[in-house]
Amino acid sequence: MNRISEEQVSRLLRRVAERIELLQDEASLVERALEGAVDSFFRVGSPIGPVYIAVGSNGIRHLAPAGSPEKFVRGCRERFGRLVSPASEDLVTALAGRVEAALAGERVEMPLDLSGTTPFQRRVLEMVKDIPRGEVRPYVWVAREAGAPGASRAVGNAMANNPIPLLVPCHRVVRNDGRTGSYAFGTGEKVRLLREEGVSPEELARAPYVVTPTTGVVCHATCRNARRIHPKNRRPFRSVSEATGAGYRPCKVCRPVAAA
Repeated sequence: MNRISEEQVSRLLRRVAERIELLQDEASLVERALEGAVDSFFRVGSPIGPVYIAVGSNGIRHLAPAGSPEKFVRGCRERFGRLVSPASEDLVTALAGRVEAALAGERVEMPLDLSGTTPFQRRVLEMVKDIPRGEVRPYVWVAREAGAPGASRAVGNAMANNPIPLLVPCHRVVRNDGRTGSYAFGTGEKVRLLREEGVSPEELARAPYVVTPTTGVVCHATCRNARRIHPKNRRPFRSVSEATGAGYRPCKVCRPVAAA
């Protein structure tokens, strides 16, 4: 029987090592590809009760009431074309507390992934994301800020399809006449959320705008400047057009706009 030399054994071991390294590289590539195709989800508390959060490499992609996890996973797959699996303990530890703080109203920067929306919807959602807690804006304002004056109906559709409600607070967007309007989780839930933030839907419906003769400015009724107006100096108005027609100029902070 021929004996294998040490040099042959060494070459054989090198080839085996190279093959193992190649397999490891291939496994790493597959793992990275799977990581890019699979989102994670976890459950946290929120003002509307427990919710599921789906998060990918670019941030939070979806939020929905926590019911059946299978239904949530199926909904993400149908809506975004993404697989979703339970989040690791490390991800939950790193992100869940921050998400709960943001949902509770704290000013916490959260990475949001709006890549599943159209360019117009993304502009709308970016505008809505920055509406302060305790303030509301009408559809016509959002349309103007998103660069599409007169597109109130399209704004309403974007709100109805908001993939990340609460974190993108579409409950703070109301009808142009000041009435609450519809909401993905129900009008009653929208009213309750606004009340918890200090907004009175009844007062808003009666007078969406207020002015003060001392400054000659018209504001959204929930604007932080309007909240500082002494009650005896507050003058209610139903529309921006009525206020500007009476000689008042729009507030430079809340930037009210007349409905078309």
